[in-house]
Amino acid sequence: MSTSYEWPIAIRCVDLARPLDPLTDLARYSRVRVFVSRDDSLVGSVDIWNRGAGTISVGRLRDAIAARLAPEIIEHEHRSRLVAASTSSPAAPCMVSIIVPTCDRAEALRRCLRSLLAQRTRHQLEIIVVDNRPAIGTAAHIAREFPSVRLVREKRPGLSYARNAGIARASGSVIVATDDDVVAPDGWIEKLIAPFARREVMAVTGHVLPLQLETEAQCRFEAYGGLGKGFARFEVDRQWFHAHRSAVPTWRIGATANAAFRASIFSDPQVGLLDEALGAGTPTGCSEDTYLFYRILATGGSIVYEPSAFVWHQHRTSMDALRRQIYAYSKGHVAYQLTTWLRDGDRRALVRLAWSLPKTYAERAWHRLRRWSDYPLSLLALELVGNITGPYALWRSRRRVRRLGTSTHRSPERTDAVSLEGQVT
Repeated sequence: MSTSYEWPIAIRCVDLARPLDPLTDLARYSRVRVFVSRDDSLVGSVDIWNRGAGTISVGRLRDAIAARLAPEIIEHEHRSRLVAASTSSPAAPCMVSIIVPTCDRAEALRRCLRSLLAQRTRHQLEIIVVDNRPAIGTAAHIAREFPSVRLVREKRPGLSYARNAGIARASGSVIVATDDDVVAPDGWIEKLIAPFARREVMAVTGHVLPLQLETEAQCRFEAYGGLGKGFARFEVDRQWFHAHRSAVPTWRIGATANAAFRASIFSDPQVGLLDEALGAGTPTGCSEDTYLFYRILATGGSIVYEPSAFVWHQHRTSMDALRRQIYAYSKGHVAYQLTTWLRDGDRRALVRLAWSLPKTYAERAWHRLRRWSDYPLSLLALELVGNITGPYALWRSRRRVRRLGTSTHRSPERTDAVSLEGQVT
C-alpha cells in the first residue's frame, strides 16, 4: 500500500503534563501532525487524519497518542525516573557562542534572533551573526535591531566559510551552530549543552522539526527524511566509527542546523575547522557537517544526539527550491564519501559508492514502482544525477578553495578559557 503525503499538514504540540484541549482550526488541512512532549521533553509524534474536519476532540487525540506512542511514553517515564535518581551533575555554567550564518533573509533572521534572545539558561550567551552577503547589507540592518548581537562579515560565499568566520571570533568554550531559518524554543540551549558535563563528549546534536508543512515541497522534504534524526536519544563514539564495514553513516547523527561543539576541537589539527570545499554555497552543496562529525569520531570523541534539544526549521516552500536542495544533497553525499577516501584513506567509502548507495536507490525505485511509496521518480532521478556529478563538484570546490583561500585554525589561546566544570585551565 502506498504511503500518502497529502498536504497541507497542520502542526500542533501537546504536553502530556498538562490537560489536553481539542485541536481546532483544521478545516483546510488533510491531517494534523501532533508533536507530543511531557514536561517539555519531546516524546514523539502522531499523524491524525481529519480530512477537512475543523476539530479533533480530546478523546480522539488521547486515543491516537496512546495507540501510537504508548511504548515511548512508558520509556520516557522510566528514563525520567533514572535521571532524577542519578547523582551526576549538569554542565556548569559557561560561555556559549551561537553562530548564525545568514545570506539576505531578513525576516527569517529576525525571527531566529528573537528566539535566541528569549532563551532561559544559566549559561552566558554570545550571539554572532555572520553575513555571507555583506554587500547587500540586509544582516547589518537587522543586527541594528539587536544591539547585543555581534555582526561578522565574510564575503567569501559558502556556509563553511561563514561558520568558520564566526568560530574564529567566538569566545565561548562551547560553540553552537544553527541557521537563520531556525526558531528555537526557550529551553533549547540548556538541553543542548547538558551532555557536555561528560568530558568525552565533543559534540551534541538535536532534533530538527518542521516549522510548517503548508506546501507540497515542505511535505515532500519531510517524506524525504527532513533534517531530524528521530525521537530516540543515542550516542556514537570511536567503537561505533570502526564497527561499520561500509562508510561511516555520520549523516544519521544530525546537522549543523542544531549542533554544539567543544570549542577546543577547532584548534585541534586532527579535527580543525569545517572543510570549506563542502557545504551549501559551494559546488558540492552540503556535507560539511557530516565530515566534521567524521573527524571528531576518528580522533576518539563522542557525539550525543539529544532529541529533546529540538528546534523548528522553515523548510523551502517551492518545488524548484526543493529540487535544488535534493540535488545539492546528492552531490554533497558523494563528495563526502570521496573526501573520506582521498583525505583520510578510508576505503569503506568505496563500498558505499559502489554497492550500498546503488542498492538503496534500486530498492527505492522498486518500492515506487510497486506503489509502496509515492516518492516521485523525478526526484529519485535527480538524486542519481547529483550522485554522478558529485566527483566533478568536489574537484570544482577544491579549485575554488585554492583560489579563495582557506580559513586559519581557531587560536588555541582563545579556546576553553573556562572548562565546563568551571575550573580555570
